[in-house]
Amino acid sequence: MRTIDWERDLAAWLKPFLDCLSRQAQRRWAPVYLKGLLLPGERKSVEPMAQRVAPGEVQQLHHFVAAAPWATAPLEDALVRQSDRLVGSPEAVLVIDDTALVKQGRHSVGVQRQYCGQLGKRANCQALVSLALAGGEVPLCVGLHLFLPESWSADPERCRRAGVPDGVVHQPKWRLALNEIDRVLAAGARFGCVLADAEYGKAAAFRQGLSARRRRWAVGILPMQQVYPSDVTLLPPAAQQRRGGRPAKHPRPSVAAVSAAKMVETLPGTAFRTIAWRQGTKGPLKAAFAAVRVRVADGPPMARNRRLPGAAAWLVCERRATGERKYYLTNHPAGTPLRTLAATLKRRWVCEQMHQQMKEELGLDHFEGRSWSGLHHHALMCMLAFAFLQHRRLAERKNRRPATQDRATPAALPTGSAAAHRQCERPRPLSMSTLRVHHPQTAATIMNMAE
Repeated sequence: MRTIDWERDLAAWLKPFLDCLSRQAQRRWAPVYLKGLLLPGERKSVEPMAQRVAPGEVQQLHHFVAAAPWATAPLEDALVRQSDRLVGSPEAVLVIDDTALVKQGRHSVGVQRQYCGQLGKRANCQALVSLALAGGEVPLCVGLHLFLPESWSADPERCRRAGVPDGVVHQPKWRLALNEIDRVLAAGARFGCVLADAEYGKAAAFRQGLSARRRRWAVGILPMQQVYPSDVTLLPPAAQQRRGGRPAKHPRPSVAAVSAAKMVETLPGTAFRTIAWRQGTKGPLKAAFAAVRVRVADGPPMARNRRLPGAAAWLVCERRATGERKYYLTNHPAGTPLRTLAATLKRRWVCEQMHQQMKEELGLDHFEGRSWSGLHHHALMCMLAFAFLQHRRLAERKNRRPATQDRATPAALPTGSAAAHRQCERPRPLSMSTLRVHHPQTAATIMNMAE
């Protein structure tokens, strides 16, 4: 690709987004904020970014992200359209996950002690439900929405101080995810399968909501998820009367439901096949997989909190080299090859890579404000910065590699950065040195990092 001024490229790429902003001041400061996120720097909070890209303008930059009343929805829709243009297709996937932002204190909107995947334990943090539209191994973040805990929803004064909009109340993460899926579909996103981990897959209402939207899905589940054999049938209600003289009214499954783990234990050892799904830096990534058709126990309720058989699905078990087992459900049709099921499930990894790069390189978790609007403004700017890097990387790939050698790689990272060295089992990233700048101090910094 011919080397061009990256700032001119950014200005051209940003035009449809800036057209969504109604005020001239907002259209002025949005590119400045994005440059602060894109250029090197240890902290991507307002003050250190202003020192690098707008000396003496800290208050204006802070006002843009934390206080200015600009709506995120038009820019989010424009981001979906741009992301769809880059990677959207019927073969793309939409990955649902959440990412935690570690916080101190209790005043930042939505913060509470909850599970933090970044630390692997419960910690004081905010949780954002994220959506990644991914084509091949190329993800673009098309949604970051704050999860508001019940403790916040039950405290209107606390919400008011943090600027939580009227009408925003606690909703489970799976419900937020369905709302976000509806939003990106309405904005024109094209994708085939929805992927999610067990935090979402364990919710029957989430799986059923995806099916009601006519979406293919593949989700993690807990080992104790109840399932029936695929050939289960429903028998008439029991002839004997129930306690109190009332006749039984529920049909009866011909066999009892068992846990997903127990169902897999009944499979012969030959059911497991070793499958490699991607080439890593140390060789092919592989594990043993087995799959069996089941009816999920998420149908109408019976007595004793049991459920009748629901829709047919594949129960997939992944047996890793360490002996750990992971369980999944997917509504792929009967007859789908095991290799296809395994490869689809493993496409979820791109969201973990995306979250790490957005935090370590673009400062997603560096925002120091407390308000609802400030957090969502900052998160949207990080999504736009990440999308711009993917736009640049895809353009480089298209122009520098023969079509027969095309392989998707992650967004640009500074060579020599901690994130680049921690890219275990990932394709090699493009260097940030492709972002040419005119300012001598920042140009030197970038080129030194690329050596």
